[in-house]
Amino acid sequence: MRRPLVIIVAAGLLLVGAAPAAPPDAPVSYIGVEELKLRLDRGEKADIIDVRTWQEYRERHIKGARSIPIRTLSDRAQEIPQSGLVVFY
Repeated sequence: MRRPLVIIVAAGLLLVGAAPAAPPDAPVSYIGVEELKLRLDRGEKADIIDVRTWQEYRERHIKGARSIPIRTLSDRAQEIPQSGLVVFY
């Protein structure tokens, strides 16, 4: 009776171990305001995402920035470009 149970558990462990690996995380680097300004002045394109509240965004924001408040970021992840320079502030 014990042997079939051991075989079933071993088979289950093999199946779990054969799951596909998670995709690698996107590379993340941090740049300061000066670096961003230099890149924009050189004509580099950037998607700028303002993660502050909508009220803070309305008061003042970087020209061309999009508002995606941090509390909604995971729900709106599909709106964030998957390539190129993406800046969050």
